[in-house]
Amino acid sequence: MNILVIGATGGSGRAVCDALLERGHRVTALARRASRLDPRTGLERVDGDATDRATLDPVIPGHDAIIVTLGISEPPLRVRLRGAQGTPDDVRSRATTEIIRAARRFGVRRVIVQSSYGVGPTRNLLSVIDRALFALMIKPQIFDSELQESLVRGSELDWTIVQPVYLTDDESDERFISTDGSTRQRRVARRGVARVHADLVEQQTMIGETVSVSG
Repeated sequence: MNILVIGATGGSGRAVCDALLERGHRVTALARRASRLDPRTGLERVDGDATDRATLDPVIPGHDAIIVTLGISEPPLRVRLRGAQGTPDDVRSRATTEIIRAARRFGVRRVIVQSSYGVGPTRNLLSVIDRALFALMIKPQIFDSELQESLVRGSELDWTIVQPVYLTDDESDERFISTDGSTRQRRVARRGVARVHADLVEQQTMIGETVSVSG
């Protein structure tokens, strides 16, 4: 399959690219600095801004699916105190608006969007401590993720929203998925979440579902 990964240079985006390439898929990696990714067989790197339709329109045609792993890579506390310096606070919702428009225009129906556990249908499942941390540390990002998810759900595309719990860079492949918000561990490796994305692309399952991923 030919898969477009948007937000491909972040930790989650890199892991998704790795998982797809390992399975023999062709991957187009779109990010502002995608050319910094190491060249690999089956990987096309495209530098560009996902909020800009002039970037998206030439790239999206011809893909079988789009995986969106956008986010702000700066430290959360610094972003909370000073605002994001390199990425707009609303990058998720702004880019997703344009991605949905372009996907409709060019007939790409399968869209998988990575959000965060504790958004939308899992909001009330957070512990009191996690709710406090969200409010103190990443309130603007959570607000933008809420808006992003609402856009996806209203898109009428073949969407799936992936909500991992706290992400780590461990090498573990362990992962537990659910569609009712249930979880096991409070952390999960990006590597394991990336394999969930790859499974969803290949199996065409859980369309119209929010998938929680934990370790």
